[in-house]
Amino acid sequence: MSQRQTIVTLDLEGVLVPEVWIAVAERTGIEALTRTTRDEPDYDVLMRYRLDILAEHGLTMPLVQDVIAGLEPLPGAKAFLDELRERTQVIILSDTFEQFAAPLMRQLGMPTVFCHRLVVEDDRITDYRLRQPDQKRKSVEAFHSLEYKVIAAGDSYNDTTMLGAADAGFLFHAPENVIAEFPQFPAVDEYADLLELITAELV
Repeated sequence: MSQRQTIVTLDLEGVLVPEVWIAVAERTGIEALTRTTRDEPDYDVLMRYRLDILAEHGLTMPLVQDVIAGLEPLPGAKAFLDELRERTQVIILSDTFEQFAAPLMRQLGMPTVFCHRLVVEDDRITDYRLRQPDQKRKSVEAFHSLEYKVIAAGDSYNDTTMLGAADAGFLFHAPENVIAEFPQFPAVDEYADLLELITAELV
């Protein structure tokens, strides 16, 4: 048994739930919104791009929330998370926003999530506020300062600093470009395989 207690940190979109912005793109037919952190490593560049598109097309917060209300966790995600939470503590580290995450968290049994906050004025998304820059890596470092062993899993560029800071990091459902650039992280596509990798690190 490890001398340190263990905590698992997971990304949200693409790992446990669908990509919210892709769902909005599909609803509105605006292909430009399909660009995600799988494509753009710089999160601020990506969000400024999204905010410009929302303004250009007059898309409102209620419309985005309506899209999110129709989303469900990825097949098998709830069972995977339930089983993992029976074995260890789990915290979701996401670059999504409180306003987006809430309905999805309810469907997942209300796990703890660290994320950001949107600025909404007159039903328009006008800006965003990071909880802190590079919050996934800094959260892992904070857990280390509390003497936790950290096991992390994610799918995108914005997860790689978290994976690198963790004691063990895994790519899950990651695109080929991310897998190719970060071969140091084992990559799997099935929840059973991810659960096996994580469980092996718990002993």
